[in-house]
Amino acid sequence: MTIHDASIALHGVSHQLADGRWLFRDLHETFDMRPTGLVGRNGVGKTVLARILAGAITPTAGRCERRGRAHYVGQQIAIAAGETVAGLAGLRPPLDALRRIEQGSTRAADFDVLGERWTIRDELRQELERAGLAHVGADTPAAQLSGGEATRVVLIGARLGGADLLILDEPSNHLDRDNRHALIAQLQRWPGGLIVVSHDRALLQAMQRIVELSSLGLRSYGGGYAFYAQASADQREHAAAELERRKHERRRTERALLAQRERLDRRAARGAREAASANQAPILLGLRRSRSEASGGKLRAQQAVTRDALARQVRDAAAQVEADAPLLLFAPEANAARGAPIAALRAVRLPHLRAATQYIDLTIAAGQRLGLVGANGSGKSTLLKVLAGERAPLAGTRELRVDSACLDQRLSLLDADRSIAEQLRAANARLDDGELRSRLALLGLDAERVQRPAASLSGGERMKAALALALYAERPAQLLLLDEPDNHLDLAARHALAAMLRQYRGALVIVSHDDDLLAELALTHELRATGDGWLLRVR
Repeated sequence: MTIHDASIALHGVSHQLADGRWLFRDLHETFDMRPTGLVGRNGVGKTVLARILAGAITPTAGRCERRGRAHYVGQQIAIAAGETVAGLAGLRPPLDALRRIEQGSTRAADFDVLGERWTIRDELRQELERAGLAHVGADTPAAQLSGGEATRVVLIGARLGGADLLILDEPSNHLDRDNRHALIAQLQRWPGGLIVVSHDRALLQAMQRIVELSSLGLRSYGGGYAFYAQASADQREHAAAELERRKHERRRTERALLAQRERLDRRAARGAREAASANQAPILLGLRRSRSEASGGKLRAQQAVTRDALARQVRDAAAQVEADAPLLLFAPEANAARGAPIAALRAVRLPHLRAATQYIDLTIAAGQRLGLVGANGSGKSTLLKVLAGERAPLAGTRELRVDSACLDQRLSLLDADRSIAEQLRAANARLDDGELRSRLALLGLDAERVQRPAASLSGGERMKAALALALYAERPAQLLLLDEPDNHLDLAARHALAAMLRQYRGALVIVSHDDDLLAELALTHELRATGDGWLLRVR
């Protein structure tokens, strides 16, 4: 078998959770050599499915048939103490064997480990250079690598290790723009089959097809993200229209059935009156009444069959619709006049930074919407923390004239052990329980979820809850500081986040590497971290 034959086929695959719930059931799909993006909402089972595809998990029911060697890379790349680049790539054994042979070893075990891979050292060097890692060697400590560099090294190891199919789970999480572009370029050179679980629209656009996992099962779309988004929207629109058509048909038929029944009842009543006035014999009256009752019973049975068929058609149409209720954010009114200064950093020197970005002068005005972009490690998170008052500048002054809220990457604004309802009551005692529940429901947080500990909620639900705490407090935030709020959010949750933030009327500073998300937010300015310092420009 050659690499061109590699594939993974699912035959009726199902997975049941430990509590007895079915995560997904009866999945059928074939993944071939085409680069494929696997998408779906958080909690639908993408990671579990990816591990089943890789052979790391056995499905509860059905079977997974693999042709070729699959290599799985999870969301978190663990780097052991003392690990080198060669070890992270999984190439330490053959490289060590090669070194020992070059030093004179004649042990059969060394030759068995090395096999025919006599050029493995040169191949690793060439792949590192091709991936933009020429500054890295086989013996470089892996702890010195950034997240993006570590991901690229793992992918190099998969390629040199002879993997036929590569399965990646959220490989671009926490990567800055340059590292994301480098990752996409590296994946475009991958010679085998490729399955990428991701919510990164730029990465998904580089795929040749998208497979969506939902409560309806698996559905395949040819093309990249743009085609998938349009086709998926068209299908949702068609499904909603079909559901409405079936409901209308049921209402129309119900009216016709009611009119039919009323006509029969009127005929029966008229026949009874005529029979009584004709002084017919009791036996004839009884026969006439029996025939009328039989006709009525037959009609009721026929109408029941019709109603059942209509109800089934509505249920079938409804099963094809995954409804997304629009989210409504009760955004606080801005206290300051638009354009008035509300925060400033004057001659500030930021802590823990050595590059030119440690120095900044910045004024934020009411209504300003600022996107904070730049490479990882350039100081974006530190700048947010200084603005929020969580870190003191090494020099200069910070001024803040309005209430603010900072939603960091861990959403530490939330108490993980307390429910959202409890935390919101504490933040705003003047908000009665009915209003509280209504506002949370309009954010997509139902009565059951708001009573759970915050730690048990999904990433999207926790983001909504954090926004509620910031904006529904007794003194709502007039300046919102967000540090990569889109991390770990699925595509639907990212769209929901953008929709909510567009409704916010206060000033906004957001750190994100997702250009599509930033484009959705109607930003007024961009503050970019560069080698020469911070560069502010109007969007």
